[in-house]
Amino acid sequence: MHARVTQFHILQGKSEEFAKAVESLLPLMRQQKGFRGIFVLHTHATDPIQVQVLSLWDSLDALDESEKNLYFYQALARVQAFAQGFPSIHVHQVLVGEYEQT
Repeated sequence: MHARVTQFHILQGKSEEFAKAVESLLPLMRQQKGFRGIFVLHTHATDPIQVQVLSLWDSLDALDESEKNLYFYQALARVQAFAQGFPSIHVHQVLVGEYEQT
């Protein structure tokens, strides 16, 4: 499994709009081949507010293919409206992972 970690610096007072924009993208993300899930992590104690979006993929190939798809750029454009500057994007291999949804 692989993860794309995208870090955004959110404009003051725009955290809720950012979260709603990400939520609006979930149906489209679920349609992507190899998509496994997403977490949005929020740091309150910084200015600007830092948000990391962690998306999980079956394989590096699936992750790479998602970046060749128009959806990826539509998603970036939608959430970028609430961010300062361009996000940093990193790809990682997941060594250990477990999540139990209750």
